[in-house]
Amino acid sequence: MEMSKQEYQKYVQDRAQTSPLAKDCLLAFVIGGGICVVGQLVMDGYTALGLDKTDAGTATAISMVLLSVVLTGLNLYNKLARYGGAGTLVPITGFANAVASPAIDFKAEGLVTGMAAKMFTVAGPVIVFGVAASVLYGVVLMLL
Repeated sequence: MEMSKQEYQKYVQDRAQTSPLAKDCLLAFVIGGGICVVGQLVMDGYTALGLDKTDAGTATAISMVLLSVVLTGLNLYNKLARYGGAGTLVPITGFANAVASPAIDFKAEGLVTGMAAKMFTVAGPVIVFGVAASVLYGVVLMLL
């Protein structure tokens, strides 16, 4: 069965489901906000334990990465992402999930060629860009 590009486009448009944009945005806002609330509660807890603001922020970042990786390993972060969509891309937890998820998916291929190699397929370009941008920013700041 031969189809022209226009016929194929019409076929795809007829079959495609429309996305409930308002609902998706609301869920992303609620889930992303919920993750941020959890992070704030963790930070308040560390502050209540006597850590200063800087140390509490560092401990919170570590705790949120750990929580994200554990939830990814238990396949709960993916379920949350299916429900909350882009709301789960809150920077620190979304990044931790992006590093842990490919490592878990490819663990059957071995420690080095599977987990270690695939761990940075998504996160690698982000890390490289972050390092390059910070070096460039540092050089510009030093020159000024």
